Amino acid sequence: MINYEAYIINKDDNVRSALELLNHASAQTLFVVNANKQVVGTLTDGDIRRGLLKGVSLEDQVDTVCLKDFCYMDAEHSSPEDIRNLRKKLIKVVPFLSKDKKIIKIIDLRKTCSLLPVDAIIMAGGRGERLRPLTDSTPKPLLKLGDKPIVEYNVDRIAQYGIEHITFSIRYLGEQIKQYFGDGSHKNINISYIEEDKPLGTLGAVSKIKEYHNDTVLVMNSDLFTNIDLEEFYLHFIDSDADMAVASVPYNVGIPYAVMKTNEELITSFEEKPTYTYYSNAGIYLIKSSILKQLPIDTHCDATDLMQQLIDARKRVTYFPIVGYWIDIGKPEDYKKAKEFTKFLKKD
Repeated sequence: MINYEAYIINKDDNVRSALELLNHASAQTLFVVNANKQVVGTLTDGDIRRGLLKGVSLEDQVDTVCLKDFCYMDAEHSSPEDIRNLRKKLIKVVPFLSKDKKIIKIIDLRKTCSLLPVDAIIMAGGRGERLRPLTDSTPKPLLKLGDKPIVEYNVDRIAQYGIEHITFSIRYLGEQIKQYFGDGSHKNINISYIEEDKPLGTLGAVSKIKEYHNDTVLVMNSDLFTNIDLEEFYLHFIDSDADMAVASVPYNVGIPYAVMKTNEELITSFEEKPTYTYYSNAGIYLIKSSILKQLPIDTHCDATDLMQQLIDARKRVTYFPIVGYWIDIGKPEDYKKAKEFTKFLKKD
């Protein structure tokens, strides 16, 4: 989200004042409102240029040149598909309007990939034993990769997909994480915290969350470095009608010999030096909030435990292959690899 006050102009203001505002508005778009703060149109420098060519003067009202047939989002009913359609129209900035056409928020589509109706939980309570002594005084999620901590890449990626509510599960040196991120207002998101009094596994602490803002929850480990497409992950989850979806990474196993297929004592065929692909748990999940609310309170539970429980109950548990990079920063060599990788990332 962006601060929309600088993007608003009254319909009775003149074209000259609109040009001055556009000169300072990075999105190069203004939203024209009436006396009741209702949006009646949008205005760009192109609209003004076309108006001037038709004889409009700089002292005329912006109402004479603004675009009245403009694109906007319904604040109460929006979907990732709506965002995709706006991108196809090359819309850069879109307002979310209430029923009475007043601005609720403005989204810059150059910085926001999607708007997912999802809550996020980042599991950040681990000790990071294998990275000692680096983690003796710094929690692993706050170890630096380039110019920012490991976990901040994940927070920024989550926010990039329009997810506004993030909960951190913290324990070891958790106060440092709270001090670093605060309430998230500096990133235009809402960050809250739950604290583990004892180790509760990779998912157990989630039982401390009482209410969710959405029906779908993203749970991920804090020490991952990945460019997973969260919109595709979410659409897969919805299209599959899944109760839980597990992001996965491919793991290839090559056999250096010919493998025989047999039937009792007979060889039926053979394959020369085959490679088999297996999918490993990537530590990123989408889960229905109704399921998370049923977790036993303050009880140890790993994500794999929940997966098995759902499978046993004949619930739908699907997997989503990550297409891109993924590094689990658990060991010194993983950390070194991730630090080298960040040198080649494109700066925003």
